[in-house]
Formats: sequence, structure tokens, C-alpha cells
Amino acid sequence: MRAMLLTEAHKPLELKNIPIPKPGPKQVLIKISCCGICRTDLHVIDGELPSPKLPLVPGHQIVGKIEQLGGEVNTCKPGMRVGVPWLGGSCGVCDYCKSGHENLCDYAVYTGYQIDGGFAEYCVADAKYTFPIPASYPDMQAAPLLCAGLIGFRALRMTAGAKRIGFYGFGASAHLLVQVVNHREGEVYAFTRPGDIKGQEFAKSCGASWAGSTNEEPPFPLDAAIIFAPVGSLVPKALHSIKKGGIVVCAGIHMSDIPTFPYHLLWGERILRSVANLTRKDGEDFLALAPQIPIETHIATYPLEDANQALDDLRCGHLLGAAVLTCQAP
Repeated sequence: MRAMLLTEAHKPLELKNIPIPKPGPKQVLIKISCCGICRTDLHVIDGELPSPKLPLVPGHQIVGKIEQLGGEVNTCKPGMRVGVPWLGGSCGVCDYCKSGHENLCDYAVYTGYQIDGGFAEYCVADAKYTFPIPASYPDMQAAPLLCAGLIGFRALRMTAGAKRIGFYGFGASAHLLVQVVNHREGEVYAFTRPGDIKGQEFAKSCGASWAGSTNEEPPFPLDAAIIFAPVGSLVPKALHSIKKGGIVVCAGIHMSDIPTFPYHLLWGERILRSVANLTRKDGEDFLALAPQIPIETHIATYPLEDANQALDDLRCGHLLGAAVLTCQAP
């Protein structure tokens, strides 16, 4: 099969022909239709997340059809259309796993990081960590739901039902989550890079009530804020923008260092917290909700062999919405 391989951090991916993987007893073999590109892929490729499996097939927003079942799999069938997210497996026996917090398992493994992912024509995945794709979503539109949507949804849950929410960074996750907030009759205030007029217009077109730069203050104090951009200096700005008792959620798996800030920004029972990965319940709940709204995904498509260009476009902030690779040869 064709696959884009990471052989060393900080280097471009290489298009290679490698053997089609074989499913283990609890795995399924998936013929991949497409795979979304996520900022976490950049963190892996750019060496900001330590010790990836090398060589590695990145990618963790995978959509495809099951071709073969492992010997112990009885929860799915060949031909099922499924999605594979970032969380690729956990130990199943620790306190976190037994309490439904497998996202915090110390022995969890991650798709496109410790196990090969979706920048390829085939992959294997733990059957327990695949999700049926809602029938109303074509493959390409479904791919961003599997990380941009799921992680954003988990971050939104952490805001405790806030009505007036700031989104710092308006990309793949934010353009999906603004639709959820509007569905719940809330308001989104979008903050983009200074000078990013296109991004601000895009945010408004997706349903943001207001859009400005990260150097601006919102027109009203916010109930909560979600920081999607991996920029630690946004934390004090977000704390400054929220009310007493408000919540700031850091949604990324990686963030640059947070600068020191005066205690009065946190005082007043403001809360600063992170989001770690996702649970299977997040996946089930979000993929049930998405077609009810329905959430629309805005995508830019690239052929598999152009993965490096797609990653560069994401790295440089040239994308509006989400990038998706088509993984089968024409």
C-alpha cells in the first residue's frame, strides 16, 4: 500500500510502498477512504510531542470500511463504515479506565503517534476504539468530526454550560463547535491572529457573534473561553476576558509555555483547566449529536501524496476549516 511515512522529526513525510498491515485478534483492518489532518499531527511531525514510534504513519481522523476482522472481534462486520480517532487503546483495568476516564490511562496508545495512523491506504485499529459514521455524512465531511469535533466537544463540556464563550484560534475545531454553541442558543466570540481578516470573516460566516484579533477585548465579559491555538501567551488574555467564576479551557495536547501573570486574573474563583484526549463516550455522544444539528464541515482536500503541502498550509495558517487527505489512488 501507499503510505506517507515520518522517519525523523522535523523532516518532510516520505511517500513509500509498505506492506498492508494484518489485524491482531482484537483489531480490524480498514481500507481508508480519507484522513483528516490535525494540529496534533504537526506537533508529532515537528518534534513537539516526544518519542513517536518511528517510522510512523501519522494521521488520526480516519474514515474507511472494515475489510477484515481479528479472530476475537464480534462487535462489527466487514463492510461497516467506521472512524478511528486519536485515542487508539487503553489498558482497560486501571482506575481511570474502570471509571470511564480512559483518556487519562497511563498506558493508553494513540493513533498516528504510538501506532500507525491514516496517512495511508489501509490501517489496523482496536475494534473497541472505532466508531460507526453517521449515514448523513459523506466520508470527507465526516473525517474532521473524529478529532477536531471530538476534542472540541470535550472542551466545550468543560465550560459547564456557559452561554457566552470565547474561542481563541478559529480553525478545524472552532468552526465545528460554534455550530454546537449556536444550537444551544449560546454565543461565540472568535479571536484570530492579528490581521487575519479572512479568518474573522470565516468565523462570522460559521455563526460567531463577534470576531476580532487576540489583541482585542470582547464587547462583553465572557462566561468561558476555549483556547484552541497552542499559544501559552493566550492564557492570561483569556483569563482577563472572562467573568468571575468563569472557566478557561486549554484544548490542545501541546502548548507553548504560559507566561507568568498576576494573581488577580485568576482570583474571583476563575478556573483554568486542560483537556486530555477523549473518551469513547465523547465519541458516541458527539457523533449522535452532529447529524441532529446538523454540523457542517468546511474542508480543503488534498491527495495523499500532497500531505506535506497540507501540513505546511496548516502550519502557516492558510486553511479555513479542516484539511482532509484522500487516501485511495484515483
